[in-house]
Amino acid sequence: MYNLKLEKRVRFCGSALADLQAFPVNARKEAGKQLRLVQAGEDPDDWKPVTPVGAGTREIRIREGRNAFRVLYVATFREAIYVLHCFRKKTEQIPFADMSLAARRYREIRNQEQRS
Repeated sequence: MYNLKLEKRVRFCGSALADLQAFPVNARKEAGKQLRLVQAGEDPDDWKPVTPVGAGTREIRIREGRNAFRVLYVATFREAIYVLHCFRKKTEQIPFADMSLAARRYREIRNQEQRS
């Protein structure tokens, strides 16, 4: 038997792709690996929900040495897996500006999906 599960495309919102490309090489590779897991319908290795951004939003947590990097994404929409925001985390909590940006992008996607 063949398992022909179709994978969702990954779409980057706003500057998310450029922000991800600014990660150090190893963090960038790890982010790609984790997003491929999500495409395959699996959970990333290290994640947590970020419901203040929007329903179904998750945070992939990547550690490289003393640095922490985050990829906020949502996979519950019909069209694609949307990467809302990528950033280097410098504090215990996600900074308000990063949360606000991801929430705005989430609302834009939700509105776009509702019109489709």
